[in-house]
Amino acid sequence: MPDSAHPPAFTLPEPFAGWFGARGWSARPHQLALAGASLAGESALLIAPTGGGKTLAGFLGSLIELSREKPKKNSGIPALHTLYISPLKALATDVQRNLMMPVEEMGLGLRIETRTGDTPSHVRQRQRKTPPDVLLTTPEQLALFIASDHAKEFFADLKCVIVDEIHAIAASKRGDLLSLGLATLASWAPACRFLGLSATVRDPQGLADWLDVRGDGKGVRILQAEGGVSADVDILISNKRIPWSGHSGRFAVPEVYEAIKKATMTLVFVNTRSQAELMFQELWKVNEDGLPIALHHGSLSREQRTKVEAAMAVGVLKAVVCTSTLDLGIDWGEVDLVIQMGAPKGAARLIQRIGRANHRMDEASRAVLVPTNRFEVLECRAAEAAVEAGEIDGEGLRTGALDVLAQHVMGRACGDGFDLAELYDEIVRAGPYQDLDWEAFERIVDFVATGGYALKTYDRYHRIVRRPDGRWVARTPRDAQAHRMNVGAIVEAPMLSVRMASFIGKPKPGEQRAVRAGYKLGEMEEYFLSQLTPGDTFLFGGEVLRLVGIEGLDALVVRATGDRPAIPSYNGGKFPLTTFLADRVRHMIHNPDEWRHLPQPVQEWFEIQRLRSEIPPPDHLLVETFPRGDRHYLVTYPFEGRLAHQTLGMLLTRRLERMGAKPTGFVASEYAMAVWGMEDLSPVNMEELFHPDMLGDDLEAWLDESALMKRTFGQCAQISGLIHRNLPGKEKNSRQVSFSTDLIYDVLRSHEPDHVLLQAARQDAATGLLDVRRLGEMLLRIQGKIDHVPLERISPFAVPVMLEIGKEPVFGASVQDAILSEAEDTLVRDAMRID
Repeated sequence: MPDSAHPPAFTLPEPFAGWFGARGWSARPHQLALAGASLAGESALLIAPTGGGKTLAGFLGSLIELSREKPKKNSGIPALHTLYISPLKALATDVQRNLMMPVEEMGLGLRIETRTGDTPSHVRQRQRKTPPDVLLTTPEQLALFIASDHAKEFFADLKCVIVDEIHAIAASKRGDLLSLGLATLASWAPACRFLGLSATVRDPQGLADWLDVRGDGKGVRILQAEGGVSADVDILISNKRIPWSGHSGRFAVPEVYEAIKKATMTLVFVNTRSQAELMFQELWKVNEDGLPIALHHGSLSREQRTKVEAAMAVGVLKAVVCTSTLDLGIDWGEVDLVIQMGAPKGAARLIQRIGRANHRMDEASRAVLVPTNRFEVLECRAAEAAVEAGEIDGEGLRTGALDVLAQHVMGRACGDGFDLAELYDEIVRAGPYQDLDWEAFERIVDFVATGGYALKTYDRYHRIVRRPDGRWVARTPRDAQAHRMNVGAIVEAPMLSVRMASFIGKPKPGEQRAVRAGYKLGEMEEYFLSQLTPGDTFLFGGEVLRLVGIEGLDALVVRATGDRPAIPSYNGGKFPLTTFLADRVRHMIHNPDEWRHLPQPVQEWFEIQRLRSEIPPPDHLLVETFPRGDRHYLVTYPFEGRLAHQTLGMLLTRRLERMGAKPTGFVASEYAMAVWGMEDLSPVNMEELFHPDMLGDDLEAWLDESALMKRTFGQCAQISGLIHRNLPGKEKNSRQVSFSTDLIYDVLRSHEPDHVLLQAARQDAATGLLDVRRLGEMLLRIQGKIDHVPLERISPFAVPVMLEIGKEPVFGASVQDAILSEAEDTLVRDAMRID
């Protein structure tokens, strides 16, 4: 059970007590409890509301210890005392800035430095030779450290590891990699303690178990802070017409702008980078007061992001349009309002984002949710109710990925090497891999050493060798270097650098001017840029740019004007609707008493749906069939998120084909899924169509011939190190990487179908891209509870998903809105007509 943070026996020594007292502060009970646990050598997990001083609490024990005596190695060189791990580079930088203030004011004389992908190489080299007292870094940098020479010696005197925003890391492949790294640190530094910090935790014991890597049987103490103020959350229902579909939120921009004007500083959160670009442009169009409004997302250059963060820190900005890059832990003191454009897709994510406003434990954070379509009104209301009730969602802890394990095995070989039995004992102390059996471990090591049975004849896949003394090491220095250049558990979509073009010389008649790449604005997905032709305009970094051309890995651009620039489409950054919120939405739809909290147009929408078709009970599945034009449609409303619905659509079309129903296409949204064909779909046996056995042979057969499996395998191949994107002296482009992984995929399917990488790809597809687990739970829940309603024409509920049909990923915003509006008018007229 968690320890509530009642006043502990531990008291702050000087100069710490004096520093708090000089500000009229007193350390909170949970801060003292964590400091006491830390100084006693205990590992602990602190759960405290946003603004409760978690980060300072995590460092207090280390700072007190360092104030007494700095550790040194036998050589007299300073030793690293505390390693702080953040999920975001920006958070590490922010923590360094905030931590230096008390350190300098108390005259502790400590070196506190960051090490991220943005840290210059000469600084990294200095840090290795003379470590700082406290190093703030990321999971990827820890993996790089572990794969370096003399890493064991570097970490031997480590006393404390702090994992911030632990909930945001643990349930992902990054969490798998970090957990393996922590287990390694526990082996190298037996006296080290491990501290976890989080504000939003659904399963505290699960996270404590994830953090328990020491294997000494003492476990991890759970500290639960008391107090905190409920968030002040409102839903902005625009005076304009609420769209039936789409996610731009352009209709509400004037009202969002008015809210920004009234606040001191506002964070405007969106769910994707393309939405961020669009919303930033729309706000500037109505910015008659010339307010300082900035843009922040992961594809912008480091310089651009750093500039925005610095401006926020000194309070000179009025608003920042941002993605998840700013939703974790960072303390921007002047922010007093958070606006969430579109539904947050999860209560925990919403709570995290709300906490950026009034970043103080005893003051209510103020947030406004702006639904961008009618179904999102329900989702926003469900999220608001969850926050009011103090309920948190979140996925459970995962089984460790095999491709990540292969990467870690290679990393351990790149340093001082490893003994097979010792490494196995270390790995099973990492929570995600506690159930790994010896045979599976040996298969992974063999894969790293030879590529596996089907690939062992190819010398290039032999990456580690066993020395005469029994230790496994990297086969060559080049193998070790290639590993270090490709460390990490995130495979980004192929990116091109966006650079300003500069023209060389004077133009000559009939000849193109020579052009060269200038300074870098950031990076964009190759997929999007490949759909443009030179002369096309698009939004990026808050500007309208014109594509000059693509040279190598650079997209050369110039600034331009235009009212119809393309909106970048990014494959990353799209959150699925959580199971928790989906369940709340289903119950809300079923309960007419909840409708009175909804805007009048939405209430009317529900009423006509009930008259024309049906409002299903929350544990039932509504299936509607109707003709429209020369097609026949089957539309269903699982409310399980786009990933699960896309998988359902793929499997239903296969099953309908076998039934002789001749489907010709399907489309999925967050809330619904529609299949269409040329023949009437109403005679189909719906219980047979939606039977859970579709997740057996149907799924296997579809996966075997699916391009998605090749893409998934390609990502696993890169994470495992079988294929390298970055190589010493060169970088492969996406086509080269895809060609290599596709060839290997075909070879393994034919000659070694149980290869560990194929196993890893199937696991990824089932739990991530396809959301098979969630779909399976839904199919079991609705057995015998399918409500089929044959209709003569489209129903009100069907309008939003029908508007998804034929949408293109790249359109000028105004063009897309016009097309949607025209289609919407026709569909709505038919759906809402009562005969």
